[in-house]
Amino acid sequence: MQVTKTFDLDAGVDCLAFVNTLDDRGGERPTELLHEYADLVAFAVQAETLQEPEARRLTALAFSRPVDAAAVVSEAIILRELLYRIFSAVAAECQPDGADLQALNGELRAALGNVELDRVSDAIEWGWLPGTNLRRPLWPIVQSAAELLTSSEGGRVRECAAHDCEWLFFDESRNRSRRWCNMQTCGNRAKVDRFRARQRGAEIVETA
Repeated sequence: MQVTKTFDLDAGVDCLAFVNTLDDRGGERPTELLHEYADLVAFAVQAETLQEPEARRLTALAFSRPVDAAAVVSEAIILRELLYRIFSAVAAECQPDGADLQALNGELRAALGNVELDRVSDAIEWGWLPGTNLRRPLWPIVQSAAELLTSSEGGRVRECAAHDCEWLFFDESRNRSRRWCNMQTCGNRAKVDRFRARQRGAEIVETA
């Protein structure tokens, strides 16, 4: 299967990276990255929560059931916005809304109903039921969200400090001081903005 789109996984946790499939969330024109079912599959393959054979089966199934596939994409966007509200609250050190947690509980119950044990080499690991459920790419995202919310490391969830970004990420820095989703984009832009502000301030002083 050829992956048609590359997603930014710098968030460090699958559920946060999924939230970031809406780019420039805080800007005037946010960019939607999930347009069709193939985008969901591409995200899951890149995040390594879906293997190529199953990805091909689901892609073929989506092609034969376009209405159902489109419905799953709509559900995925609703889930993404639910996760954004929950983890944006966590990043702000606030309690997530109770109704949002209940909605996530519903997603979690549906996902965990498809869990099974798999033998991988000499080990037994958690896996997902093989089959023809088009919602399969969403299950690991829901599991990732539940694991992060119940983790002792939940305090490392951050929201990018750039006013027009609002991407979420997991701060792995030693002193928990990371401010930007990506230093090469939002971080550098902030540096340029500060430099220009200092220049304008110096010009005002010189002409005063």
